[in-house]
Amino acid sequence: MPKIPRDISGMELAQLLKIYGYRITRQTGGHIRLSTRYAEEEHKLTIPAHNPLKIGTLNNILKDVSDYIGITKEELVKILFK
Repeated sequence: MPKIPRDISGMELAQLLKIYGYRITRQTGGHIRLSTRYAEEEHKLTIPAHNPLKIGTLNNILKDVSDYIGITKEELVKILFK
C-alpha cells in the first residue's frame, strides 16, 4: 500500500485534486473550498489551509474524495502521490 505523505499542505492537495476536476471556489480564512462535477452530482470539499495537514484530516479528505469518484483510497493515493 502506498504511503500517505506527512508533509503536504492544504493548497498542495487542492492543486493535486485538479485532475478530478476540483477547482477552488473560494478561500476564506484558514480554509479552501473546492467543488467538482466529476459524476452526476456536484461534490463540495473544504480543506484546511494548513501546512502540513494533520494525517487524520488528510486521511478523511482522501476517503471522502475516493468514495465520491468510486475508487479505493489506496488507488487514489497511488494516483495523487506517485
